[in-house]
Amino acid sequence: MMDREKAIRIFKCLSDASRLNIISALRSGEAYGELLAERLGLSASTLSFHMKKLEEAGLVTSRKEQYYTVYALDPAFTELRLSELIGGECPKEDDEAQKREAAYRKKVLDAFFEGETLKQIPVQRKKKLICYEKIAERFEIGRVYEEAALSEIIAEINPDYCTIRRDMISEGILTRENGRYTRVK
Repeated sequence: MMDREKAIRIFKCLSDASRLNIISALRSGEAYGELLAERLGLSASTLSFHMKKLEEAGLVTSRKEQYYTVYALDPAFTELRLSELIGGECPKEDDEAQKREAAYRKKVLDAFFEGETLKQIPVQRKKKLICYEKIAERFEIGRVYEEAALSEIIAEINPDYCTIRRDMISEGILTRENGRYTRVK
């Protein structure tokens, strides 16, 4: 597996149309720099700039032949698979990120809740979801609630139970079928 920094350099390098055109042209074989520039409609200095980036990323090799530079795709690059570039598994979220997320949740809940009462429904979706997840803790996952019972529980938290109920359905926290509600997450 390739190290992450090298993979990032490769992806950054490939994010330029001219470099992709150069790689495409080199797929048919090595080429002199001047010929390559002419074929792609690039100036010699522009081609030189892009070739330097491609060489730094390990995608292209070069060699001198008298006054000319000959470029070719690096065989290691042409045999490289995407899975080798991105790695086998996702990096685990570090403890610091989890701590920041927990601190943010607490800040939002402290700002919008007074005890068990939702003072107001947040406008921002992320904050609203955090508040709705707290409200959802009042319901058992998988249990079916009649509309009146569900509305009564939500009304104890905030008088705008209709909006909260509707939003919790649209966010996938609750499902509704024939006036009956179920918490799904």
